[in-house]
Amino acid sequence: MENKIIGYIVGGGLKESFRVRLTVDPLTVQEGAFVVIESGDYHFYGLVTDMQLGATDDRFADEKSDRLPAALAKALHGQTLYTNLEVLPALMLERGPDPASPEYDIWVKKIGDSVPHPIPVKTVPPHHSQVRMANEGDIAEIFGDPNVDGKFIIGYTREQGHPVCIDMEKFVQRSSGVFGATGTGKSFLTRLVLAGLMHYNKASVLVLDMHNEYGFDDVASDTKKAVTGLKTKFKSKIRVVGLGAGATIRGQVPDFNLEISTGDISTADIETLSRELNLKETTPTTLNALFGSFKNEWFARFKAMNREEVEVEDEKGKMKRVPHPDSVAAWADSNGVNVMAAEALHDKLRRLFGKPYIVEKPAADSVKNIIDALENGQHVVLSYGEHESDLDYLLVSNLLTRKIRAAWEKKTNEFRTHGKSEPRPLVIVVEEAHKLLNREMAAQTTFATIARELRKYYVTLLIVDQRPSQIYDEVMSQLGTRISGWLGDDLDIQAVLSGLSGRDALRGMLARLQPKEEVLLLGWGVPMPLPVKSRRYDDVFWKELLGDQKKSREQNLRELNPDWGKD
Repeated sequence: MENKIIGYIVGGGLKESFRVRLTVDPLTVQEGAFVVIESGDYHFYGLVTDMQLGATDDRFADEKSDRLPAALAKALHGQTLYTNLEVLPALMLERGPDPASPEYDIWVKKIGDSVPHPIPVKTVPPHHSQVRMANEGDIAEIFGDPNVDGKFIIGYTREQGHPVCIDMEKFVQRSSGVFGATGTGKSFLTRLVLAGLMHYNKASVLVLDMHNEYGFDDVASDTKKAVTGLKTKFKSKIRVVGLGAGATIRGQVPDFNLEISTGDISTADIETLSRELNLKETTPTTLNALFGSFKNEWFARFKAMNREEVEVEDEKGKMKRVPHPDSVAAWADSNGVNVMAAEALHDKLRRLFGKPYIVEKPAADSVKNIIDALENGQHVVLSYGEHESDLDYLLVSNLLTRKIRAAWEKKTNEFRTHGKSEPRPLVIVVEEAHKLLNREMAAQTTFATIARELRKYYVTLLIVDQRPSQIYDEVMSQLGTRISGWLGDDLDIQAVLSGLSGRDALRGMLARLQPKEEVLLLGWGVPMPLPVKSRRYDDVFWKELLGDQKKSREQNLRELNPDWGKD
């Protein structure tokens, strides 16, 4: 099929798909095929979104042709019975006249040093323009040459197996998403993307690893085969952080541990847990009073309060029971706070008071250590270890990103105002994104702010989720690149395609992806939508990405001692 003409234009327009009359066996073309329409000085690039059977006379379609002689039946299928393709026009590229023609020199002088690049389709090819399957050069023209630094191969075209790239520098400029139903390989796909980001070093990466999947080696839940961890391949480039002192990840010791100081917990952090802790409407009033009384020490002081009573003698000499001076009720009475509301909040915060990773005086400022590592070009995988509940994930993720947001905003303002060093781009990877970015919580968390505003502060999100329909619409609309596996729910499909042109034509294509190893590329990081067969996360992938990593004895000694071998 390479460079073979498969049909010709018979109709269509800019507001609808082009119609192509197929001149080859329809079994050789699939939905999602990348095709090129050649017309004069231009190439039009499009995507096959539908295939329709037609007939010049319905009687020929109704009658079976197997009773006719073979030659006549073949002629019938080629002329009277036919197949039309619906081709979604995506891009057009000026190729110029034939280099052998006199017009070519005139065209070269006209464009000067500028190199023609693909642009959105603004006109239509004439009737009977020839259509062919895209070749490897066409794919490289649109999606980038895989031999160029920063062009990461995410997969291959389904028909011919040509490599399809994502521009990693462009990828990190906007927030992005990896979607797919449970069991479609989202985690493997995310590992591929993260490996590309880390290898090409276009940004620092913070992975909020709720299920401890990305740092150390793991075992696949379905195949039971070993899965290589990112730490194994990138070694010192990655810092694996465990949550809580002494925490281990799958029996391995992390690079350091994260302990959260009680002084770092803000009242806003607690308000983001309203649904998880079932907090009441009176909670913000109580929290404001606590902060007013104790400032940053409010969490530790509230935790230390008791619920006891003591006996005292009244004016008449009788004994009566009153709240203990260090009790919640005593504090509430003295600060004009409803006692029942304060005690109810104290009860609900007991779930946090007992968390071993929240301490009054951490052994080290591990939050600062994480920020320093990211600023210095390293990557951080925060593994939650045994603390995998939604409560742990919501509290720690939001608190940490709030601190990171403040650090990057400060660094960006210093860069723009005082000419200091430019901040390093940062990508924050959020697993189970709908827990942090649903309609109820999005307005309260730091993540929604990052998705909306922090691109100008060099921070973007990579959200990973199986239910994109549960993510706040405003956040979904801000996503640039979207990589989606198979989705079975119509609402999820609609959410992934929201804000994209041609989404009605792409809807069926997304629903008909293979459950594994097929994804649809969409959005900012790719010039046009395209279904591809994704790469496998295996030894072949690592060999292609990193090459032969075996080092000589001399290289190892030189890494340990830079002066080794010198006179």
